[in-house]
Formats: sequence, C-alpha cells, structure tokens
Amino acid sequence: MKKLHIAMLIGSLTKGGAERVLVNLADYFVNKGYCVTMVTQYRLADEYALNEKVRRVISDITPEQTTGNRVINFARRFEKLRNIWKKERPDVILSFIGKNNMMAILTSRFLRIPVAVSVRADPVEEYYSSWMRFMARHLFSRADGVILQTSGCFDFFPEGVRRKAVILKNPISGGFFRERYEGERDKTIVAVGRVDENKNHELLIRAFSGIAEEFPDYKLIIYGEGDLRQHLGELVRELGLSDRVLLPGSIGNVADAIYKARIFVLCSNSEGVPNTLIEAMLMGLTVVATDCPCGGPADLIRSGYNGCLVPVKSIDKMKEKLQYLLNNLQIADELGRNAVKTRDVYAAGKVYGEWESFLCSLAERPGKQL
Repeated sequence: MKKLHIAMLIGSLTKGGAERVLVNLADYFVNKGYCVTMVTQYRLADEYALNEKVRRVISDITPEQTTGNRVINFARRFEKLRNIWKKERPDVILSFIGKNNMMAILTSRFLRIPVAVSVRADPVEEYYSSWMRFMARHLFSRADGVILQTSGCFDFFPEGVRRKAVILKNPISGGFFRERYEGERDKTIVAVGRVDENKNHELLIRAFSGIAEEFPDYKLIIYGEGDLRQHLGELVRELGLSDRVLLPGSIGNVADAIYKARIFVLCSNSEGVPNTLIEAMLMGLTVVATDCPCGGPADLIRSGYNGCLVPVKSIDKMKEKLQYLLNNLQIADELGRNAVKTRDVYAAGKVYGEWESFLCSLAERPGKQL
C-alpha cells in the first residue's frame, strides 16, 4: 500500500515549541515510510535539525521578486505557495501557527488537497488583531481538520469550526522519558523557553529576588534565546544577582541540563500546552506554572498533587510558592513523583498514533477540500 505524502507548513524551524513538535512529527512520519515535505517561508540560522529524509522547500519570494508594494509582494508569495502545492501534490497539508494556517487554506483552494490547521496557543493571542480573529473564525470552517491544544480553545470558534476540531497532544522527544532522579538534587530553579515578553521571565527573576537571601545556596537558571535576554541581564545586575541568576542562552541537551534541578518554573502570560512543562513533568521535576488562559498548564497540573499553579503575572504568589516548596522539600519531591505519571498520557506510540490516524483519515476522505 502506497504511503501518503504529507506536506507540513510553518514559518521557519527556529527553536520554539511549535517548531519542535513539527520536526518531531516529520521525523516520525518519514521513519515510517511516509513522504514528507517541509515547507517553510524562511531558512534561519538557529533552527532544529531536520531528518535528512525530509525534503525542505522555501516558500518566500526572492529579494529580486520583492517590490516596495506590499500587495504585490503578498500576491507573489500567494502564487509561489500555491504553485508549490500544485507541484508537490501532497495527500494532505498540515499547517502550524497563525497566518500560515490561513495561507494553507487559501492557497490550496480548488486543488482538492485536504488541509489540517493547528492552533498552537491561546487563539486570542495567536490571532492577535481583530481582522485575524475574524478571518480565523470564518476561514477555518473551510479547513478539513482543526487541531487545538486545550478544551478551552473551542470557545473561541463558531460551531462550524468546533465540529471539525480535535485535541492532539504534543509528541515529546525520547530523551525526556527517563527514570526520575532520586538522589540529592541541584540547588537550582530552572526555566526553559524563548526569552520574550509572553514568557515573562522578569516575573520569575523578581520572585527569586524576593527569596534569594533566605536561600543563599540556590541559583536561578533560565535557558533560552530571545529579544529580552539583554534586558533580563541588565535587570539581574540591577538586583545584585549576577552570581545567582544565569542566562546561558540555548543549549543542546535540555533534558540533561535540568534533570537534577530542584524546581522547574513556567511563568508565561499565555500558553497552549507547553512542551517544556510536559518534559519537566515526564522527568519528575517539581513544577510551578502560571495558570494561563485557555487552560494549558491547568490541563497538565492538578495543583497540590503533581505540581503547583499560580496566578498569571503575580510576582508575590510565585515568590510564596517557591518559598513554600524550598521549605518543604519532602512535599516538593512528592509532587515530582506524581508528575512522572504524565508519561501514561504522553507515551510516544500513543501520541504519534493519534496524529497519524487523524491525518490519514483526512487524506482518505472522499471529496476532499474544495
């Protein structure tokens, strides 16, 4: 039986949660014998490595094709992406994030190629302007499938979109499926993620500043790159914590770096279902996360059982929770042991199988998208 040709669309493969999920999916499908084409608008320097069996196609127009007219540039990008679909003739298109989802639907119209669009965060944040929200609510009814992160995301869309929507879990890299470390843990609090406004690492730094004197042996380490890294470095110096708060940037093996940490913190203003939080729980870390709108962290954490939730943007509540856990290490360890049970839900074979079944069902559906 001929394996399907799956085309995947995203802006780039720069290091972020959505990009990592798509790279993991591409690796899974190509290793199972599927033909996979990764279509990205750009190719950037700091990207995830793509399986060499996956074909890469760039959809952006060249500098020579670019004009000073935004309408003309859009028309040329539209035509180029549509021509890619005509040439590749995939059996199904899987698109990730924002405008890519809209472009996937529009450029494949009348080509009879089914399209699945994946919303990777709170739709209110991912579709951040009124016209984008209008377009997403109405245009997604023309997609063959809609993939959401949490049940809370359904409320954003009208009934016609909700009928096509499913929740599919994030596939997680195998390196995070390991036995929980039961030895003496490092005196570190860690966070992992893009250093930008939404991730709100400033909240964590200020919360740590409030407990640094009480716990002089502990350090805070924030792994990741982003626009605010320099700003956070300046804040650390202002607070007199240069030897206590470290910003090493991106690293190759996150699992090894955080495996023995005492506490993992996610402090975002909004999230879908964050990979980093899942990964920390799989390894049995004690986790503290902000209770983001749309319920991503709340879908994973039962506060007081397998982790702790604190209100979004609350420095005081974050400080209090960190202080409580560091003063009650036995309770912290029990939360971590319960967090490991997340692996029952995120078992690789089960999660990948759900994605495979969903995409194959779209490709085999009679009529396909019109």
